[in-house]
Amino acid sequence: MRSSDASRSLATRDFEALRTTAATLLTGGDFDITDPVYARPLAALSERAATWLAQMVPGLIWPDLPLEGRPGHVTGSYGRLRAIVTAWATPGTAQHGDEAVAAKVIEALDLLYERHYHERLPETGNWWFWEIGTPAELSRACVLLGDRLDEGRLGAYLGAIDRFCPDADRRAGRPDASESGANRADKAAIVAFRGVAGRSADKLALARDGLSDVRDAGRHSVFGYVDTGDGFHRDGSFIQHAVVAYTGSYGLSLLIAVAETVALLHGSPWEITDPGRRVVLDAVERSFAPFVHDGLLMDTVRGRATSRQAFPDSVAGHGATGAVLLLARSAPEPYRSRFRSLAKGWIERGRALPYLEHASVAETRRAVEVLDDKTIEAATGPDGHFVFPSMDRVVHRRPGWTVAISMSSQRTAAYEAINGENRHGWYTGDGMTYLYTGDLDHYGRDFWPTVDPYRLPGITVDPREREDLDFRVHRPPTAWAGGVALDGLYGVSAMELIGDGVSLRARKSWFCLDSAVVALGSGISSSDGRPIETVIENRATTAEPHVGDGWAHLPGTGGYVFEGARMLVETRTGRWRDINTGDDTAGAFEPVTRRYVTFWFDHGVDPVDASYAYVLLPNATRARTRFLRGAHPARVLSNTPELQAVETRALFGATFWSPGSAWIVSVDRPCVVMARRASRRLLLAVADPARTADVITVTLDRAVGGIVRADDTVTVRTGKKPVIVVRAGGSLGRSHSVELTDYGPRTPRGGR
Repeated sequence: MRSSDASRSLATRDFEALRTTAATLLTGGDFDITDPVYARPLAALSERAATWLAQMVPGLIWPDLPLEGRPGHVTGSYGRLRAIVTAWATPGTAQHGDEAVAAKVIEALDLLYERHYHERLPETGNWWFWEIGTPAELSRACVLLGDRLDEGRLGAYLGAIDRFCPDADRRAGRPDASESGANRADKAAIVAFRGVAGRSADKLALARDGLSDVRDAGRHSVFGYVDTGDGFHRDGSFIQHAVVAYTGSYGLSLLIAVAETVALLHGSPWEITDPGRRVVLDAVERSFAPFVHDGLLMDTVRGRATSRQAFPDSVAGHGATGAVLLLARSAPEPYRSRFRSLAKGWIERGRALPYLEHASVAETRRAVEVLDDKTIEAATGPDGHFVFPSMDRVVHRRPGWTVAISMSSQRTAAYEAINGENRHGWYTGDGMTYLYTGDLDHYGRDFWPTVDPYRLPGITVDPREREDLDFRVHRPPTAWAGGVALDGLYGVSAMELIGDGVSLRARKSWFCLDSAVVALGSGISSSDGRPIETVIENRATTAEPHVGDGWAHLPGTGGYVFEGARMLVETRTGRWRDINTGDDTAGAFEPVTRRYVTFWFDHGVDPVDASYAYVLLPNATRARTRFLRGAHPARVLSNTPELQAVETRALFGATFWSPGSAWIVSVDRPCVVMARRASRRLLLAVADPARTADVITVTLDRAVGGIVRADDTVTVRTGKKPVIVVRAGGSLGRSHSVELTDYGPRTPRGGR
C-alpha cells in the first residue's frame, strides 16, 4: 500500500473511531437494552421524542416556538430536533432507526437552514444563540444522523456552524473579543463535534488548541489560572462576565464542555495533552465540591441561573455529577478514583432529585458502572470552612448541614440581571445566608418566585420598592468583603454593606464554629426616612415555629438565638415569569405558593449606629436550642463599628475594622483574625479582606515558646509579647497562618 493510501486509511479509521466515541457519549453506545436499569431513561427519551414529533407542523415546526426574529426559539427548535435524533440513534427507543422519523427531522433541519440559520444571515439579538446555543445542538445532531445526511445537506449545515462558530478563539459577531471561560470551552466542544461530523482534522485541531488558546499563547486558556476576570482563580473561585461568581452556572458549563471534549478526543491523534488540564481536574474538588450539598449545586454561585425554572439546584447538581463521572473515565490517578468516589456520594445522597430517575441513557450507563462497583467507597461531603476571596463567597460545612454566605465588593458583583433573567435579585449579594439541612427541596422548589425578595436571610436592607432589574450588573463601592479560614475548619467573614442607591451603611460579620454560626452587625445607619431591617431567616416550611424567651426553633431546620426579633408566618404566591422573561429560559405564568416563617430585626426609621446579634444552630433540637440560649457557649466580646469579636472555650474570632485589641490580640491594621487553643498550642490565622495592607503586625499579650509551623508570608518574634508579622500585600485576600507552642491558659481581657 502506498504511503498516501495508508494515511487515508489511517484517517478513515480515526474518524470512524471518533464517530463511534461521539455517538456513545450522546446515546450510551452499546448497552443491554433489556437491563431494567435502562427502562426508565429509554422510556423517557421515547416519550419526549414522541411528544415533539406529534406537535410538529410542516413549514412551522412548533407553533409554541415562533421563529421569525426569535433566535432563542431557533435554538430551542434545534434542541428539540436533537432530542428526537438522539432517540432515533439510541437502541431500545420507539423511534430507533425509524426512517420516517429521520426524514421528518431532516425536513425540519432544511427549513431551519433555509430560513433561520445559514451562513448569509447577520446576527440579531443575543449573540449566544447564534454562536453557541444553536451550533451546539446542530453539531451533535449532525454527528448522530451520520450517513443519513447527504453530502450537500451536511456541507450546508456545517457551513452555517462555521460561519457563526468557526473556532473557540473569537466572537464571530465581534472579532476583537477573545472568548474566555465557559464560552471558550463551549465553543471548543462545538468545533470538536463539528470536526467529527465533517471528518475535518483541521477542526479537531482547532478544538484541541482552542481550549489551550494556542492562538494567543495561552492568554485565555481554560487550562490556566487567572488573577482577574473570567476563569478559575487559584483560590478556587470561578468568575464569568469579569465580576460575577458563577461556579454553578458558567463554571458548570465549562466543566461539562471540557469533560465532553476530553472524552471525545481521548485516544485519538487530537488527544488533549496540555499539562494545564490539571487546573480543571483540580477544580472538581477545589471549586465545585465545596458547593455541592447532597447532590445540590448551591444557588450562592449560580447567579441569574437561579431564576430559571427548569434549572434548579438539583438539576445543576446532576450536571456536575455527570461531568465528574465523564472526566473520571480518562483522568489519571489519583483523580480517577477520587472523582468516582465523589460522584457516588453525590448520587447516593441526592434525594431531592434522584440521579437515576432523571439521567439520560448515557449518564445512567456511566453512573451504574460506579454504583455497582463495590470497591468504590462513596465520599462524604467535604466538611470544613472554605473561603473564596476572588468571588466573595464563603462555605461552612459540617455533617448534615451547610451554611453559605454571598457577599459583594468593588471586585465582585452583588447581582447580574441580563436577558430578562434575575429581575428581583437586588439583594442576593448583600450577605444572603443560605442554610442547607435535611430539607433538600428548600431552594429548588419554587423558592425564588415566592420568597420576599426584600427579606432574604442574612441581609440588612432598606426595603423600599424596587423596579424590576434589566441589563444591570451592580458592584458596591466597598473594598471590604471576604474572610479568614483557620486550619480549614473555622472562619470569620465580614463585609461592609453600602446600600445600592440609598444611604444605608452597615458592618456585618459571621463567625463559623463547630455547631453554630454567630452573626453580628454594627454601625447600621440610614437617613432616607425609611425603616431598616436585618433578616435572620426566611424559611419556606410547613413546620410550626416554637418561640421561647430569646430563642426560636423550626423543626427540620434548627434553632435560632436572638433578642428582640420579630416573627411572621405567611403564605406567599408568585410566578416564575415574574423573575425570568428570557427567550429560552422564561418561567411559567401559573402561580406557585409556599408558606414562609420569617425572623427579623426592625432597626427603626433612620437608625444611627444600630446593631444586631443572633446565632444560627443548624439541625439543633428544640431542647438543645433552649439549653444553648442559657449556656451562652459563644460570648460576644464586642460589636461596634470598630470591632466585632466572639469567643468560645477554644476559639476566638474578630473583625478589626480599625486597629485595636481584643482577647490577647492587638493588630495595627484592619483585618480579620481567628485563633484556636489546644494542647498548649495556639493556631492563629489572619486575612485582609479589603486588600489594603502590605504588612499586618499582630501582637500577643501572652508569651509563647516556639514556632511549630508558619506560612512563608508569616514571621514571628517570640518572647513575653510575641509579634507576628504578616506580609499580606499581593495575597488577594487569602489566609495566613501560624502555629505556636508552649501557650498557657489566661483569663481573656475582653475587647473594647
